[in-house]
Amino acid sequence: MVLSMTGYGRAQQVLGGREITVELRSVNARYFEYSSRLPRTCAFLEDPLKRLTAEKVHRGKVELALTIQNVTASDAVVQADYALAESYRRALAALAQRLDVKDDVTVMALARFPDVLTQTAAPADPDALWADVSAVAGQALEAFVGMRAAEGAKLKADVESRLAVVEDLVGQIEQGSAGRVQAYTERLYARLQELLADRSIDEARILTEAALFADKTAIDEETVRLHSHVAQFREILQLEEPIGRKLDFLTQELNREANTIGSKCQDAALTRLVVTLKSEIEKIREQIQNIE
Repeated sequence: MVLSMTGYGRAQQVLGGREITVELRSVNARYFEYSSRLPRTCAFLEDPLKRLTAEKVHRGKVELALTIQNVTASDAVVQADYALAESYRRALAALAQRLDVKDDVTVMALARFPDVLTQTAAPADPDALWADVSAVAGQALEAFVGMRAAEGAKLKADVESRLAVVEDLVGQIEQGSAGRVQAYTERLYARLQELLADRSIDEARILTEAALFADKTAIDEETVRLHSHVAQFREILQLEEPIGRKLDFLTQELNREANTIGSKCQDAALTRLVVTLKSEIEKIREQIQNIE
């Protein structure tokens, strides 16, 4: 399956009294790059989440964001600062005595003073928290990979259509170059007749020149390799593994053969075909930069 390196996935669930949200997004990168944004109290989940992500993603710059919000108070712990409350109580008693007013301080009144009562989250069970977070992260990854697969299918279809164009252009180049030696020989013979007039023409010399021209401009090896590379390209597109780097290397080979043909061209029509061929190969190269 062809996967794009760009994608997005999100999942959210309420588990264990917590609303857990995991978001994943990625862009192109040469290798697998991972970064995350986690709550400070969940720093211990950094490595497990990275390993979980790496099981599904092999190339691309991936960013994971985790947010956790309590939806119940069941895991909250309320603590009283008795020393602070006693200090407030003494200060209030002294104030009542000094002002000669009734000392009617109640527990509720004391509880309203700053920092007398504090609420903190109860320490979460790491194993239970990881079980919940990994479940949500798994759903987010499923959506993330699904989007990458959908984008990858589009990339595959586009690349395959361009491979068909490349193959057609190579065929046209082969046909166009088929009669080039004969045409060169005829042009050379005609030119020599014009220059030498009534003098005899060395037929052997013409054949030698034609042979040298044929050897210099032969593109059979290059076109055969181009056909082979296109066939390899199609085979690799069917593999169930990361294929981006293989396709990148193969595209370089396509471009190398096209450049060699271009350097051997002695005909304007063939040159135009080669320019179009190189343009299609460049479009393929641009597309596979997005493939994992």
